[in-house]
Amino acid sequence: MHAARNAARWHVERHPAGEDVKPFTPEKAKAIVMSLQQPAVFCNMAFDWPALRWNPKYLSEMLDGKTIQFRLGMKKIDAAPQFETECSYVQATLEEFLAWSSGLSSCFSGPFSCYDSCKYWAYADYKYIAKIFEDKTEIFQDVIWSDFGFPGRNGRESTLWIGSVGANTPCHLDSYGCNLVLQVQGRKRWHLFPPSDACFLYPTRIPYEESSVFSKVSVVNPDLKRFPLFKKAKAHVVTLSPGQVLFVPQHWWHYVESIDPITISINSWIELVEATSHEINLQYLNGAMSAYLEYQKAGVLQHRYPSRHRTERTMSASCKRRKTQVMAEPEDNKEADFPTAKRQSLQADTYLQRVA
Repeated sequence: MHAARNAARWHVERHPAGEDVKPFTPEKAKAIVMSLQQPAVFCNMAFDWPALRWNPKYLSEMLDGKTIQFRLGMKKIDAAPQFETECSYVQATLEEFLAWSSGLSSCFSGPFSCYDSCKYWAYADYKYIAKIFEDKTEIFQDVIWSDFGFPGRNGRESTLWIGSVGANTPCHLDSYGCNLVLQVQGRKRWHLFPPSDACFLYPTRIPYEESSVFSKVSVVNPDLKRFPLFKKAKAHVVTLSPGQVLFVPQHWWHYVESIDPITISINSWIELVEATSHEINLQYLNGAMSAYLEYQKAGVLQHRYPSRHRTERTMSASCKRRKTQVMAEPEDNKEADFPTAKRQSLQADTYLQRVA
């Protein structure tokens, strides 16, 4: 059973309905974010954020005809990832995007005219809110990361993502900080892999991407003949719904796809307590590549010299030494839930709970 099917899942218990009370103070939320080594979903932490009203109509009015760049890719699921350097790009208004994604005949001309919305998805990704709303700075206050213990952090330090169904970001890891993601409209499905799975994800670099390492594997449709080690990867899959906030620890691999007609998300990359230099980030990225190459070399040696079990054990240990401290891995063929941000105690057995 391939890794995405044999996924580990974690669940966050919702706060009782009808109680407009946040389960964590900003101080406790920050303590969780800065110490947790596994992805988690926060519920009931952003119910009062004005950003939750950022529906397509509202954003269209706020952008007031401004064009933004959309990345386009094929909806057909291929055995190879659709890297950003291989996609098409158009400049369009949000109104034009919404009309196109709805299949309106008015799109037979204009920026999307060459792309059938039944066959293509479009994604306005990595849009810095401070740039696209530079003339409407009051909108920055709609995003309240101070609720997570980061005072002064708002929309100015955030990015906006608007996509049609099927829009996706290929599996990759980011070297800069951890990630908080608010889902505003529609749902997105996240496939996350721990740093220790770098050996199984066939890392590669793509041009103009200095801060990320990508996987050669299409994690939702893997070619296991080309990438047999992917069978050993442990996917953690979660569907993020409006109002929920996903925490992604530093160096966790992730593939993200939109599963509703229109999705809107806001994220902010949070710096760790100790600043990480560009040189250290590059060392980590190169380390991920080296771990994969060493593991691949070990497999070749084992294939040629099957009696040399010591070589295999040595390389396996080398790969394990690169593991970042994470929670216990889930058992095969079972589903678990995302860590439960449940109570205000910071004891692992009270605010993190595995659900069978």
